[in-house]
Amino acid sequence: MTDSNETKSKSSNWHLRTDNKIALVTGAAGGLGKSFTQCLLDTGATVIVSGRRRETLEHLKSEFPDHADRIHVVTMDVSDESSVTQAFDVMANEVGVPDVVVANAGVAVSKKALDCTDDDWNSVIDTNLKGCWLVATEAARRLAGEERQGSIIMISSILGHRSAGNVAPYAVAKAGVEQLTRVLALEWARYGIRVNALAPGYIETDLNRDFFATDPGQKMIRRIPQRRLGQPDDLCGPLLLLASDLSHYMTGSTLVVDGGHLQSSL
Repeated sequence: MTDSNETKSKSSNWHLRTDNKIALVTGAAGGLGKSFTQCLLDTGATVIVSGRRRETLEHLKSEFPDHADRIHVVTMDVSDESSVTQAFDVMANEVGVPDVVVANAGVAVSKKALDCTDDDWNSVIDTNLKGCWLVATEAARRLAGEERQGSIIMISSILGHRSAGNVAPYAVAKAGVEQLTRVLALEWARYGIRVNALAPGYIETDLNRDFFATDPGQKMIRRIPQRRLGQPDDLCGPLLLLASDLSHYMTGSTLVVDGGHLQSSL
């Protein structure tokens, strides 16, 4: 029989905290990046926000005055290998190699497949899939070199599991992210580097709010079993689980946060 004091002692450590962790959020200034940054800052992490435009990142930093000493700006184009390497050099020199990486940078093109150009395809695949590869491998290489453990969190999508019209490159990229998560988790488990994915459903942001107010948008919402859009805060708990030490025996997993959308009928 388990000693009650031992059980109490263990349970007292069950907190979604990220104290003493250095977290990198790519694509921090757009979409869900700000919410991820807020979650990590509020739970104790030092957060590096990255993106291509420094002025946008500096504006983001200014929105967290209470955490000014724990938020840092590093510019990086995730689709460019030299840019990723240089950004990690800056991080290593100024803050440290991040042991939590949120690979969030992404773009989308809304076109019918026959209307997509090579540039459309390359833009989406390079940012959403190649970008995850470059950032994850650079982080893991440095963590392994320092014999440090870490958690890499790929931001996927339910479109990596099911198909939809007019988003072919995006859906293909996210399906690739799902498989990338699994193969990297397999290879890097020996280093104590965990790789998991977070797959949101439709989350309300400034970019899609107007669309979901239209008749077609409302029809999409009615297909979600919970009959509502997700909010950025709905992703905070799952993100923190993967970032914190509570998930130390999880790797190669995907947490789907979609209001039951994947379970809806075709």
